[in-house]
Parts: sequence; structure tokens; C-alpha cells
Amino acid sequence: MGKILSLSPQELRVLKPLNTPQKIQSFLDTLAINYEKQGETCMSPRRVLRTHRAHCLEGAMLAGLALWIHGEKPLLLNLQVLKGHGDDDHAVILFKQNGRWGAISKTNHPVLRYRDPIYHSPRELAFSYYHEYFLSKNGKKTLRGYSKPINLKRFGTKWVTDEKDLWDIAESIYDMPHTSFVPRGSERLIRLAHPLERKASNIVEWSRKSKRT
Repeated sequence: MGKILSLSPQELRVLKPLNTPQKIQSFLDTLAINYEKQGETCMSPRRVLRTHRAHCLEGAMLAGLALWIHGEKPLLLNLQVLKGHGDDDHAVILFKQNGRWGAISKTNHPVLRYRDPIYHSPRELAFSYYHEYFLSKNGKKTLRGYSKPINLKRFGTKWVTDEKDLWDIAESIYDMPHTSFVPRGSERLIRLAHPLERKASNIVEWSRKSKRT
């Protein structure tokens, strides 16, 4: 598989021990968050391994690759936000253990993180992210849609080692149909996040002062 994906021996030495979702998540936790200080990026797994930093989509693609190497499907779930409010979509990689679904996630905040494999379906898992997805400045909950599981194999293999930003894949994911979280008529019933929640959401795992960001 490593040869098919054009991975180097060094890259395989990093990825082969990551043979469970739990180990993959622990590895992602060691990566600095990508603050994109030199401009927006959508790095391939090769570039993520080289720079040792990632944002959510970059981390998701690396996690998907690790699952793929070990014979699992690299299934990505995209969480879509309300546009025009300064928030970003979030991408996670799904996995299934003991008949239940979980998610691997790269984030810099206390929430939107890893999900244990306890969910009956990707839909149920997606809903677990809803209440904690809000703007810290005003508490507005911005999560509005979720995609069907997207098999990253559909994009071929070049993305694994590409030295160029993967904007074509990012745009394809963002443009896919998403199912709405909020039923018609319920928008006006959504309550703002409590000030304590908003305060807690400002905690970050990796600061901008990190040399690797």
C-alpha cells in the first residue's frame, strides 16, 4: 500500500504504528495547529508530516490516510457552518469499532474534538457537535449542515504526497450536498451559548507563539 501511495520509508515508519483510531488521534494531538501565518493552506499529508502542523482538514486527510494504510475506508465528514459570520467548516474522519461510529478530529479548542465510538450512525455523531459550535464573541451557534461520509479514495492518490495545496479537494468537499441540522421554523428558537461556555471556548491548545505555527 505504501508503494501505491508513493510514501517514503520515513513516512511509513511514522504511519504504520498508527493502527487504531485512538493512536491516530494521539498522534494528531502532537501536531501544532496550523495558524496559516504565511497565507491559507490545504496541505497534503506529506507536507503535514514534514511541517508537523495542521488545521482541521489537513489533520483529517492525514488521519484518513493512516486508516487507509491499515485497510480501513478513509471516510470524511464535513460540518458546514452558517456563512457570513466569520466561522469555518470543520472536517473529521469517521471510524467504526464494535459496531458503533466515532470520529478523529484536529482542533485547537476544548470542543469539536475526538468522539468515542458510541454513536449508532454518522448522523447521530454529527449532531453531537451542534451545541458546542458557536462564536465566542457573541455565542451565536453557527453549525447548519453535515455531509454524507466522503470516501477520500474518490480523489485518487496524488493528494497524499502533493506539494501543492489541495484546493480542488477542499472546494469539492465544501460544495457537496449537506443535510440541515435546523428544522424549518426552529432558527428563531436557538439560544445563544452561555457566557461561561463562550469564555471556556477561548482556551487554546496551541498558541500563536509556537515556533511550529
